[in-house]
Amino acid sequence: MQTSKYTKIAVITLVLLFLVLSVISCSTHVHTGPGPAPKAKKLPPGQAKKMNGDKSAKAYAPGQQKKTLKKKAF
Repeated sequence: MQTSKYTKIAVITLVLLFLVLSVISCSTHVHTGPGPAPKAKKLPPGQAKKMNGDKSAKAYAPGQQKKTLKKKAF
């Protein structure tokens, strides 16, 4: 069975095209950019008190922050 010159070129071209497409499709993508930043872990009020050397943790408790902000506003 004889194959023509054009058939051989067509088969080689299709095989090369298949290989190139196979290699291109296997690439991985890393998405970087403006996304949510990792949140810093908040210290418990008692630990913040110890780090600053205070005697009371009241100033570091989330519920107490609202009271101090209201006082400062007036």
